Amino acid sequence: MQRADGRAADQVRDVSFELNIAPHASGSVLVAMGNTRVICGVMIEEVVPRWMKEQNVTGGWLTSEYSMLPYSTTTRKPRDIMKGRLDGRSTEIQRLIGRSLRAVVDLEKLGPRTMWVDCDVLQADGGTRTAAITGASLAVTIACRKLAKEKKLDAPPIKKLVAAVSAGILDGNAIVDLNYEEDKAVTVDFNLVATEDGDFVEVQGSGEEAVFAQSQLDEMLVLARKGIADLISAQRAVLARIMVSPPES
Repeated sequence: MQRADGRAADQVRDVSFELNIAPHASGSVLVAMGNTRVICGVMIEEVVPRWMKEQNVTGGWLTSEYSMLPYSTTTRKPRDIMKGRLDGRSTEIQRLIGRSLRAVVDLEKLGPRTMWVDCDVLQADGGTRTAAITGASLAVTIACRKLAKEKKLDAPPIKKLVAAVSAGILDGNAIVDLNYEEDKAVTVDFNLVATEDGDFVEVQGSGEEAVFAQSQLDEMLVLARKGIADLISAQRAVLARIMVSPPES
């Protein structure tokens, strides 16, 4: 099928990564997927959360925070601090980002330190959570390799690259990497996270007041695997350009 923006059903939006967007961060990336733009920054503290000390958990920790800046949408989105609490959607997304990245970081090798991953949406046009994970994977890779370069670790604790993409059913057809207009129109909405080996970290999906067949699920999984492989190829191209060796496969 031909989509409104001219893409094929299995085609992700144009993706780009601008590195070192936040000079005080250990690693930072401005990721653009179509008109969705997210800043992903990593900072490292030489402490671990109190619960790790209390429970005698060894190694380090990685956690994430996610927010949509007030001007990221067509109508102003109030900051969570003005409401006095983090909204449920933001909480869900930042937990997803954290889980996705912890799946590919060796927390024992990280040592007794905390890696903070902050993802701030500059412009939202669908897929902000998947763009955040894809950009944060690069930012974390750079931060981990910086730790090793500074001799704080013997080897970078990053094990693999990870990326994420959305998929859905639009007019009976499976498509990948939904923009906002498609996201509003689909009858099935999925978000998928996988490593460079094609192993899934997480699959989130539901019918939007609809049901879907096994064959449609299978088709979305195929499209998502291809989309994630395309995104990881783009990540590797960036790492190659800056002469930073990507994690071993």
